[in-house]
Amino acid sequence: MTPVPITGARGFLGWHTRGALHAGGIESIPVAVGAGFELDSAVAALEGASRFIHIAGVNRAADDDVRDGNILFAQQAADALRRAETPPAVVAYANSTQAGNGSQYGAAKEQAAAILAAAADDRGVEFVDLKLPNLFGEHGRPFYNAVTSTFCHTLANGGQPQVENDKELTLLHAQNAADLLTGAVDPSEQDVLERRVLVSELLEMLSEFSGIYATGAIPDLSDPFHRDLFNTYRAYAFEASPEIPLVKHADPRGSFFEMIRTHGGESQASFSTTVPGISRGDHYHRRKVERFTVLVGEATIALRKMFTDDVKEIHVTGDVPVSVDMPTLWSHKITNTGSSTLFTSFWANELFDVDRPDTVRELV
Repeated sequence: MTPVPITGARGFLGWHTRGALHAGGIESIPVAVGAGFELDSAVAALEGASRFIHIAGVNRAADDDVRDGNILFAQQAADALRRAETPPAVVAYANSTQAGNGSQYGAAKEQAAAILAAAADDRGVEFVDLKLPNLFGEHGRPFYNAVTSTFCHTLANGGQPQVENDKELTLLHAQNAADLLTGAVDPSEQDVLERRVLVSELLEMLSEFSGIYATGAIPDLSDPFHRDLFNTYRAYAFEASPEIPLVKHADPRGSFFEMIRTHGGESQASFSTTVPGISRGDHYHRRKVERFTVLVGEATIALRKMFTDDVKEIHVTGDVPVSVDMPTLWSHKITNTGSSTLFTSFWANELFDVDRPDTVRELV
């Protein structure tokens, strides 16, 4: 597959979209817009691509900046599309359900869609106008434009969020939005992926997740929406405190500790031995919840957020047992750093499916 050019690649939805493409074995090419726009570079990125994804936009600024920014980004993308000798077969636009709602932002998004649609029509390529609702997902920016991120961040850091306006929200997980933008899921299925909840209901669910997870247990994840919402919460909980302490019971016979307790849904547990100096892992998951627990020996768990160079290392030992849950879209591995065999337990919230493993090779 040819690389897929993306505007807004370094933003929240851009990061998720790059992750979805990478999991499918497809490279992404960030295309700068705004002050950093270079027409020749943008044209080169679009040349011969199977798909062009336009995500970049302005949603929080003065009205004039919102209007001018969204229109400028779309015009720059359209200019590159018109200039490409072999344009992408599909142009996908991350529009908003607010388009045309009478607000400055809605008007700007609607006009940006018209600019892109006209350019796609001029070049005879398909235009996919995706009107996305409230997005939520791992590593969203709290106190910005997503109440889910604000609630998760506050709860993970021991606070208690408040509901100021108990309105109904239409929520869509960022990985589902990415699948729509990349063409992995047909736009006709968008309604099935969305969930409508009151703000108070959202806070109630997240508060329940927070309370359960504080004990080291896992809530019922049989509903894909709950899994995605819990993974979103886990991203903030991992930043606050990645280690989950376990209670070790010891007597003359040996020791015992409980590794995990779930509140429903399928799951799978496994066990490995690893000789000194050897690593297991070097992969990431898009949606799967996975827990590592060292039973005997010493190890280092290394994790790297996708598309960054920042590696986090957590040193663990069976003498002081803790569990560590792997955040989604973080490559991870466990290395035996001791002098004896390492005994490790692994738990996942789903049964391993060889046809859909949700385990993507990526070196930490």
